[in-house]
This record gives sequence, C-alpha cells and structure tokens, in this order.
Amino acid sequence: MQAAKLIVCPLLIFCFRITFHECCSDYICFMRSKKKKRLIRSVLLLVLVAFLIFIGYIGYQWWLYGRARFVRYPEFGISIPVEYSIHGIDVSKYQQMIAWDAVSAMRVKEIKLRFVFIKATEGIANTDPQFKRNWKRSKDAGMIRGAYHFFLATKDGRMQAENFIKAVDLKTGDLPPVLDIEQTYGVPKDVIKNEVREWLNIVEANYNTKPIIYTNIDFYKQNLGSDFDDYPLWVAHYYQPRQPRIKRDWVFWQHNDNGRVNGVLSAVDFDVFSGDSVAFSQLLIK
Repeated sequence: MQAAKLIVCPLLIFCFRITFHECCSDYICFMRSKKKKRLIRSVLLLVLVAFLIFIGYIGYQWWLYGRARFVRYPEFGISIPVEYSIHGIDVSKYQQMIAWDAVSAMRVKEIKLRFVFIKATEGIANTDPQFKRNWKRSKDAGMIRGAYHFFLATKDGRMQAENFIKAVDLKTGDLPPVLDIEQTYGVPKDVIKNEVREWLNIVEANYNTKPIIYTNIDFYKQNLGSDFDDYPLWVAHYYQPRQPRIKRDWVFWQHNDNGRVNGVLSAVDFDVFSGDSVAFSQLLIK
C-alpha cells in the first residue's frame, strides 16, 4: 500500500505540473492574442482618425476655394495710382485658397491686374504651403508671375539661396527672383549686408538674371543703402498718392496693403510697375 502511494504521488505531481504548464501556456497565448488584437484595434483607430483629419482638411480647402470662386467686389477698395499702366498684387499663404481665374478676369474701369509676386520660401528650410498651387494656377490664368524669398537675417545667406533655388523653377516670361528683407532681428548691419550679398550672388548665378530686392524705405536707408543701388528695387511705401518717397530708382512700388480682389477672401497687397509695357517685357526672364 505504501509502495503504491510512493508511485501514485509523483505521478499526480507530474500530471499536475503538466496541466499547470499547459494552463499557463494557454493563458499566456490568450493574453498575447488579446494584446495583439488590442494593438491592431489601436492602429486601425489611428489610421481612421488620420484619414478623417485628411478628409476634413481637403474638405476645408475645397470649401475655402468655393467661397473664393464666388467672392466679388465692385471696386478694389483702395485708391489706385492710375498714372501707372501696369498693376499687380503679391500673395502668400495668408490669402489662403485663391481663385486665379477670377483674379485675372477682374477689371475696374481701365485697371486690370497683370502680374503677381508669390511667396515661395522663408529661411533655410521653409516653403510656403500655397506656393506650388499659386505658382501653377496663376500662370494658367494668364498672369505674369514672380517668386520671392522671405529673408531671415539670423540665417545663413547661402543656405537660404539654396532653399529658394530648390523650390522655384523660373521659366521664360517669369519675373526675376525677389529677395524680401524687412527685419534685422538684432543682427549687425555689416553681417546682414554680407548674407544678403551671398544670397543675391548665388541666385543670380543660378538663374542668370539680376534679382530684385524688396523692402521698405526705412530699412533700405538704414541697413542696405548705396551698397545695393545697382539692384532693381521693389519698395513698400503705403498710402502715398503718386510715388514712394525714395531718391533712388525703383521698378515696383507696393502702394497699399488693404486691397480687394475677386477670387481672394482676404485683403491683398497692391503694386505697380514704374515703366511702360516695353520696359516691363524687357524685365522678364528670357
């Protein structure tokens, strides 16, 4: 009897261990399967949320474009210097979705918008999110286009030039490239001049055309001055009746920042060219 117990007890223990091990294995498999299913559900949920956000963004853009297509103004809403024959605007992401056909078709008395400067890049890595669309659609609508780079005085001039060149493919009939510089960000004047010169030289060599400098009168006088008088100037000086108050020659004048244009929901900067159609044609990239 005692011998039988000695045989049966280890056997029971062995069977218990096998059963316990199998139960543990089943439990572990169950938990792993449960975690896997939970992970799959989480991934699917994230994909669904991302898809809905994407659809919402596309829908919002189409809604904006739909609004822009039908926005109409009886006038430009500002005083226009009518003694100039060639008028235009400049835009960036802040004008959102633009209906370029409506922009091109707008005419108030004898004034029609013929050209547009479009923001392309900023600093060493940023590209305006509306640039590609504006660049293509404005040309498709028959407008003469130009691209500008917003210069950050705290960043390297060469890297900023490379950022612009990477983003902008200028074609025959486009306006020359533009350097937009408006703020020092505390950088010394001599450093700004060196970095600006670097940008201008690299961009001119790449496109084989002299870039235009955009700035306001005070910034030009205080930080650039006669060192850059050999570059075409696009000057900002608002609300002047006939011309900007600057002694040197200029080719474009940004005369107002609060104009209204069909196809654009928000206010727009207005510009004029200083010369006639022959001079304008000579300025374009050949």
